[in-house]
Amino acid sequence: MLFHYHFWTPYVEETEKFYVNKGFRISQRIGKYEGDFQPFNPPLAWDDFREKKIIFRIVEARKGSINITFGHGKKIMFDHIGFLVSENEQNHICKNAEKMAWEVKRGERRSFIATPYNFRVELQINTDSVDYLADNIKIKELKLETRMKGLENDLSNLFGKPVENIISEIGHTVTIKEAVLEGILSSNIVDPNGVRILNNI
Repeated sequence: MLFHYHFWTPYVEETEKFYVNKGFRISQRIGKYEGDFQPFNPPLAWDDFREKKIIFRIVEARKGSINITFGHGKKIMFDHIGFLVSENEQNHICKNAEKMAWEVKRGERRSFIATPYNFRVELQINTDSVDYLADNIKIKELKLETRMKGLENDLSNLFGKPVENIISEIGHTVTIKEAVLEGILSSNIVDPNGVRILNNI
């Protein structure tokens, strides 16, 4: 199940505010402060630490079975999409990736696969990565911009079946152009990182 995407962005606070205004909750903020990574989780708000020079590694926004994360970057950069899978599915997908000569980094909780399209695929086996598995609040579809053709076919080979909720178009950058989020009231709006949000209520 497609559940997740991640961006690096100079607009961390603005991105958090955007998704909170769309009904998401912030489950964690981890940032580097005075040389160490520390939590700045809610109930702390930005006014509590705005004056500190914190470089946020991750801010996590959740709603239903959607998990969106973002961290500080000098420029906007799309990093990865994530799928919730079983342990058996993860093993099968990782083996397919190795057959395709795609780099695989396995972990206890999740694995990452580097694609030739200049973004990664996360395989997450823990359902506690979402607030709850909701059919009515989910990522219905992502439209990606890539610099080369073949993404849909390669994802089908990777997963061993068609991945119908990922579509792509050829462009000059690598990013998410549109996210169709089921159960989100707002539509036809653009987040601070250029992702156009559409609803599918």
